[in-house]
Amino acid sequence: MFALLGRFAARRRRLVVVATLLFTLVAGLWGTQVFGAITGGAGFDDPDSPSVRADRVLAGPLGRLQPDAVVLYRSADRRIDDPDLSARLRTALDAVPREDLTHLESYWSSHGSADFVSRDGRSTYVTLQFAASDDQERVRALQRIADRFRVSGLDVAFGGVTAMTEQVNALTGRDIGRAELLSVPLLLVLLVLVFRSAIAALLPLATGAVVALGSFTVLRITAYAVPISSSVINVITILGLGLAIDYALFMVSRYREELAAGTPPDLAVERTTATAGRTVAFSGLAVAISFASLILFPSRFLSSMGYAAVSVTAFAVLSSLTVLPALLRITGHRVDALRIPLPWGHRAGASRRQAAPAPGQGHWYRAARLVMRRPVPTCLAAVALLLTAGAPFLGANWARPGDWVLPADADARVVARQLGTGFDHDPTKVLTAVVRLDGPAGTASPALEAYARRLGAVPGVTGAAVTSTHGDTARITLRYGADQMSQEAAAMVRDLRAQTPPDGATALLTGMPASRVDIVRMIGSRVPWMALFVAAVSALVLFLAFGSVTIPLKSVLLSALSLFAAFGVITWIFQDGHLHGLLGFTPIGAIDADFPVLIVAIAFGLAMDYQVFLLSRIKEHHDRGAGTEESIALGLQRTGGVITSAALLLIVVVCGFLASSIAFMQMIGVGLVVAVAVDATVVRVLLVPATMRLLGRWAWWSPRALTALRRRVGLGRAEAPATPGPPATEAAPVPPGAHVAHIAHIARER
Repeated sequence: MFALLGRFAARRRRLVVVATLLFTLVAGLWGTQVFGAITGGAGFDDPDSPSVRADRVLAGPLGRLQPDAVVLYRSADRRIDDPDLSARLRTALDAVPREDLTHLESYWSSHGSADFVSRDGRSTYVTLQFAASDDQERVRALQRIADRFRVSGLDVAFGGVTAMTEQVNALTGRDIGRAELLSVPLLLVLLVLVFRSAIAALLPLATGAVVALGSFTVLRITAYAVPISSSVINVITILGLGLAIDYALFMVSRYREELAAGTPPDLAVERTTATAGRTVAFSGLAVAISFASLILFPSRFLSSMGYAAVSVTAFAVLSSLTVLPALLRITGHRVDALRIPLPWGHRAGASRRQAAPAPGQGHWYRAARLVMRRPVPTCLAAVALLLTAGAPFLGANWARPGDWVLPADADARVVARQLGTGFDHDPTKVLTAVVRLDGPAGTASPALEAYARRLGAVPGVTGAAVTSTHGDTARITLRYGADQMSQEAAAMVRDLRAQTPPDGATALLTGMPASRVDIVRMIGSRVPWMALFVAAVSALVLFLAFGSVTIPLKSVLLSALSLFAAFGVITWIFQDGHLHGLLGFTPIGAIDADFPVLIVAIAFGLAMDYQVFLLSRIKEHHDRGAGTEESIALGLQRTGGVITSAALLLIVVVCGFLASSIAFMQMIGVGLVVAVAVDATVVRVLLVPATMRLLGRWAWWSPRALTALRRRVGLGRAEAPATPGPPATEAAPVPPGAHVAHIAHIARER
């Protein structure tokens, strides 16, 4: 099938390119309008969690006391109750449009409540509640009226959840644009250095553009059927470019090998698609399955990431199997045009004048041989290293996104800090209990008051009162002082929910600490199912690719080890606070519960990428009759430069996250950089050769029934090898030197 696809792309190359250009034009005009079609916010919460259900009740007649935004005013040298200053403030607040607001409370509307004035008398705040229920609608409402709060002579800062969301959106868009501005030119330079040809270097970038625009089109269609988070655009740009470069690098390198072996361009495209294209297809399937596991989560943020990432992967594979072969055939031998002479030796994708080194001469070959001489100590040392790196993860404290993700000088962080230290009362630290009684709330007031007193006695709660009743429902407002992301706040929520409501009544608790507990519980309850789904289906894909039940199990275990190490590094940096000065964030003693899930999906897929690339070349040499150790060494030699280059280029793309000023973007960046680096070095260079050497012939073992089933579905063997060679044989023992001579013959042909 893949050979036929390559043959079609080569023969109908102009048709494929013209169709792609037309699609790209439509996608650029229609698909990019997804930015306006996505109206939902980030959507971190589980819609069926107790806190979200309580929020839905509070959106009715009971009303909310939790402010959506807080406007903080501060004077450098005058008290807020100064007559002139007070008059200007009251005039500004009276002029604020109220169409989007359901509540605006200030020092003056509260009849001079001391809660609204700081201890030094020079600061005050205004709390806002918006009519909209969607967080992005609230952001737009705040943007419409923000300028009306400006008062001459006073510093103004905006805090609270809505202001935090607006500031995260603004900084994320700025950071992604800056990262692309820096990374794309650097990528082009590195691609030129890797390929030594400007023409070859442009092919991955061209594929990346098609992938991004195609994914935008799919997302816009998907947005009509399911709610899509506004955060998915970041994944499209970063992940699309990374995968496109990965797959294009592998395909272009294989095509240049074919040309270097003297294969005509048409046949070179066909063989490249039959071998490298087949590997890309299975690798992409494994990556897509890993991303699809995010759809198992009910939060819009994670499920949207799943839809976005699957569409990116699908277009990356489709482009690599259609557009890229057509472009390769159009360039023909000119793929090496505009060459850049470099002083060092063999690189990924050697050209006709730069053939691969003979067996036993490449440094990757020698590294594999060295590892396989001591496989047991190598495995033990590598596993010990990864387990040590991952150890901090065992003490992870989970958080949910909040103002802590912003830089220390961001408005929302400044407001949160000043409210917590300069005022006796922080209006954002509110929990709400929604109580549904078995009768009218007024008739149950003694029991309701007793329940409120029990809630107020919970450690960490500083005040509790019944603040509203309507029909058979009541609202109890709770004040607290603990940090919202601390273990103390989580324990307080658990203790509050453990209190027994009045007889026949039910109670729901909401607020930032309660939402955080619900998010952590939602993720924790589904992560085992996600892991099982990803492991099982990825193992099935690898079995179909290689016809072995041992390799899938080994690959899943090695990928899990590299992920564990990445999580440990994230915990060590972001929770424990190491390197915070270098990365420019303020540690809060916790890490976001969402992003390990994202890193599992992304990094596991990328890890499978590299293992499939390596194992496919090992399998090729094994099927031609090479011994186990020789197959491993030659496979690493053939893929060493390609995988190293792919990992380096992907790290450059991902480093855009590290340059972000948003802490959770930095978490993604650190996690992916560590996972990719570990998988491209420790796993590929040490663990894969060592474990394959220990497994020996059992590496390719499969029960006869499964082998027969695989053959029946047409996957019994790979399609035509890249270059002709003697057929594999299992007939008789081969003398020790015969394999070397045989592989040397193949290498000379290349």
